Amino acid sequence: MAGRRRKRNGSASPAFGASAAFGASGAIGPSRFAGASGSVGGLAGASQAADAGPDTDPAAGREADPEAVARQICLRMLTTAPRTQAQLATALRRRGVPEEAAAAVLARFAEVKLIDDAMFARAWVDSRHFGRGLASRALGAEVRQRGVARDDIQAALSELSPDVELETARDLVARRMPGTAGMPVPARMRRLVGVLARKGYSSGLAYRVVREALEAEAGDGPVPSCEFADLPEPDDEDEAAEV
Repeated sequence: MAGRRRKRNGSASPAFGASAAFGASGAIGPSRFAGASGSVGGLAGASQAADAGPDTDPAAGREADPEAVARQICLRMLTTAPRTQAQLATALRRRGVPEEAAAAVLARFAEVKLIDDAMFARAWVDSRHFGRGLASRALGAEVRQRGVARDDIQAALSELSPDVELETARDLVARRMPGTAGMPVPARMRRLVGVLARKGYSSGLAYRVVREALEAEAGDGPVPSCEFADLPEPDDEDEAAEV
């Protein structure tokens, strides 16, 4: 959340907004992944200059030096945003780079930490949780879709404590509460629980957080009983409002 700092496992962690590590598309900014020899952008320029010959057209160079072509493709992608090894491998395969050349280049990039799936997972979890309020379940699915290994995913998610997730869920509900004022309690619960459900929070936690928020708002006044199991699924209008 912009302007705030969170605690994760006892240490301060910056809140990520729209201008931080991830953009609207969820891409991690390249500045988070500077290699030992400097930024990805700087290394890209140096490598491309070294590889450049009379004809630097990738299509023309593929037959002569497929590894050089693979390096150029990877470096261009990495200067835009960090990528996982699986994402780069897919891109090289689509461009027709021979498997052996692709494997050699990806291995070298991993060796010099231009590709670091563990770091990618940690940055993704950190930024998407504090920037979008996503829970561990949703974050794990997103990183898994990008080809990160299970161990790296689990290590990244382990840094996001249950207490931090609970606090984020409460903040999400608090921000949405004013927009549901005046609605019947069951409808408010349905709307607010839907907000958390789409962020990946479990139904039990979502119901508990919403219930606590409504009780706190009511003060000494009664809050009508409403079981989560009886709440209908959010409709398409609610879904569109949260995307």
